[in-house]
Amino acid sequence: MQDIIRIVRSCETILLSADDIQRKTHQKTGKGNFVTDYDSKVQAILKKELLELVPGAAFLGEEDQMDHTDISKGYAFIVDPIDGTANFTRGYNASCVSVALTLDGRPILGVVHNPYQKETFHAIRGKGAYLNGEKISASHRPLEEGLILFGTAPYHTELTKKSFEVAYRYMSRAQDLRRSGSAALDLCMIACGRAEFFFELSLCPWDYAAGALLVEEAGGIVSSLQGLPITYDQKQEVSARAPMVELLPYPQTSKLTVCNI
Repeated sequence: MQDIIRIVRSCETILLSADDIQRKTHQKTGKGNFVTDYDSKVQAILKKELLELVPGAAFLGEEDQMDHTDISKGYAFIVDPIDGTANFTRGYNASCVSVALTLDGRPILGVVHNPYQKETFHAIRGKGAYLNGEKISASHRPLEEGLILFGTAPYHTELTKKSFEVAYRYMSRAQDLRRSGSAALDLCMIACGRAEFFFELSLCPWDYAAGALLVEEAGGIVSSLQGLPITYDQKQEVSARAPMVELLPYPQTSKLTVCNI
């Protein structure tokens, strides 16, 4: 674990020293879907160094997703080199590096590093969740005292209205609402008790693999909005909540297309 944390933390210099980001930003498929030269640089470093640690592991990174990587058997790394790329391109300082290690399709280790706040979250299945080495736990506040976090699934404009409808349903019963632009960081906020409920109607595994393990190891609950288990091999809706928060009834979302993994 310490070697993986060291590798992830070593990438912070790339984010913090980035300059001329706009010129090095490129449009991908979908509204507001960007990649920067820095995403690619971080991923290349992670791929090289992580695979040296675990030879033979599969590697699923956001920026080479067309490899159609199979993570169902053996070890696999699921990596988002910069989660919150839109934030990164604007100097919004709400982005992170996210790495999960899975075994037979299930996360067993997760690291999320926020270089702007100098916060490193990590979890090992069965051994708890930690922030900068100190154990963390999910909140025990009920929904009525909770903060709601959500993502707007911006690459899927057909989900925009429903995203805000779901957000309104939870917000109308809660204390307040936040929108960060990074699913990985939002999941960390649930894991360390800073917020009580998070959802997004369309996420890929690199967005949530590490964060989902953090939430579960901190005593929180991760599922679909209908309470169904999530998997790590396709695009899907994801919710995470503190143990005192119950899901509200809501019509099932339509089936989303599978990611190119």
